[in-house]
Amino acid sequence: MNIKKAIVSCLLAAGLLPVAAQEQEQKTEYVFNPHWYIQGQVGAQYTLGELSFSDHISPNAQIGIGYNINSVFGLRLAVNAWQSTAGWEKPDNIYNKYDWKWNYVSPNLDLTFNLSNLICGFNPNRILNVSVYAGAGANIAWGNEEANEIKTKLDKEVYKDFGANENLDYLWEGTNARFNAQAGIMADFRVSDRISLGLEVQANTLSDRYNSKRAGNADWYFNALAGVKINLGKTYTTRVIEPVKPVERIVEKVVEKVVEKRVPVEVEQPKMIRRDIFFEINSNVISDTEIQKVTEIADYLKQNPNAKVTITGYADKDTGNKKINSELGNKRSKAVTDALVNIYGIASNRIITDSKGDTVQPHSEQVKNRVSICIAK
Repeated sequence: MNIKKAIVSCLLAAGLLPVAAQEQEQKTEYVFNPHWYIQGQVGAQYTLGELSFSDHISPNAQIGIGYNINSVFGLRLAVNAWQSTAGWEKPDNIYNKYDWKWNYVSPNLDLTFNLSNLICGFNPNRILNVSVYAGAGANIAWGNEEANEIKTKLDKEVYKDFGANENLDYLWEGTNARFNAQAGIMADFRVSDRISLGLEVQANTLSDRYNSKRAGNADWYFNALAGVKINLGKTYTTRVIEPVKPVERIVEKVVEKVVEKRVPVEVEQPKMIRRDIFFEINSNVISDTEIQKVTEIADYLKQNPNAKVTITGYADKDTGNKKINSELGNKRSKAVTDALVNIYGIASNRIITDSKGDTVQPHSEQVKNRVSICIAK
């Protein structure tokens, strides 16, 4: 008998070692939280035109508020404003350069796409996040007095022979509002969970009448901005995922010499059996490692014809909402019921199903609340 006990002890040790190793392979999962943010930026604008590059540079600023719906998609309302420029050079026997500037404010609603999260997955500790966006809005311009003064000057008799005033066919006064479309790219450098520094480049297009000149094509301006973004509230939570432990069964075989007769040994069945059948997040599919527990419930019911089983489905409250979790709890209890009826031939009138959703949390660890608890007696 001492040899038999030693063999059993070795089997126990061998069975426990893989479990201990598996418990060390815990994973931390980052769960994205929808959140608001605000932005403040300053920079420069290049208005597409006929003069040299430096002649078309003007100051620019932008403020915005956005909402990240999920780790990839978001919405942003940004107000861009300050100054645009235009002009042309007219070479002739009198060399003239004409340039003017005016002010504007442009509110735009953008749809943003986080390419870093789309391609590489959500990671709140990533240093650089690259996003693109596209949107539309209005450009409200005023202060075009300089262009009007140039037109008045060109209308004088001494300039008529040059035909320069033809360039101001779309001259405007007062305040004008025009449709504006834009697209751009953003690069955000993480400083902390709440703060990031950003660079942004955007292209804007609107009607040919924006710069007072008739060119037969849309007018364009390009903004380069740098600033800070502040996240409002928690942007993510963490969750520890423990690997599902396989069901361990140790079979002890004892061979003894029968001298006179073999006496059958009756194994007393337990008065009650409970099995917790765990599921993956957002799943109602019984995994290969958990199906053994369903088999044990079925065996008990077959060996105890008068016994019945109550199956209650649950969902962890950190995921989804009450409606989704209520449906998920129902699906999990039904999955176990279907397996007992269709695979093991258990009569449906011996099965009682129930669902608590996330209103009851039977375990302190949320990951273990993705479960169907089966009690047979």
